[in-house]
Amino acid sequence: MIFDPQKHHRRSIRLKGYDYSQQGGYYVTIVTQYRECLFGNIIDGNMALNTFGRIIEYHWQKLPVHFKHIKLDVYQIMPNHLHGIIFIVESVGAMHSEENISKEQKKLRENASPLRPHGTKPGSLSAIMQNFQSVTTRKINRIRKTPGLKLWQRNFWEHIIRNENDLNRIREYITNNPLQWALDNENPYR
Repeated sequence: MIFDPQKHHRRSIRLKGYDYSQQGGYYVTIVTQYRECLFGNIIDGNMALNTFGRIIEYHWQKLPVHFKHIKLDVYQIMPNHLHGIIFIVESVGAMHSEENISKEQKKLRENASPLRPHGTKPGSLSAIMQNFQSVTTRKINRIRKTPGLKLWQRNFWEHIIRNENDLNRIREYITNNPLQWALDNENPYR
């Protein structure tokens, strides 16, 4: 098939012109490929994580180690998706010190092409999510002996948290999500 930029270009689902590396709160949802239930089961309104679910949780909790400019808030791993709140507490442009940059980020910077002006901005919400999805995919595929298999849907859903009321509403939604599992088939981002 011949590439046709009119047909084959990806449209961004991000807010046009918004800098997703700036300070702020972001509510994210990522969904497994084909909505496959891989991370455990809902039992009596609570999520019971299996081995894969514990891998997801471990790497989610480790994100601030690799991205020192973020803090995590509430999150919920569900059988086939994850909801979480990430706060970018320091704009990446404001990070002057080399000690704030992880080994992976340094390696990416060294290997970056100077001719490639486009792509994911280092330290942005997209960079954080790409890292998380890549690491968890590799770890789980290693256990399943399924190298190259997609674990996650290509993109992720995000919402910029605008105020305290918005934050509290989202926290409540995330916390109560296991109680809503029966409705999951109606909305893929529950």
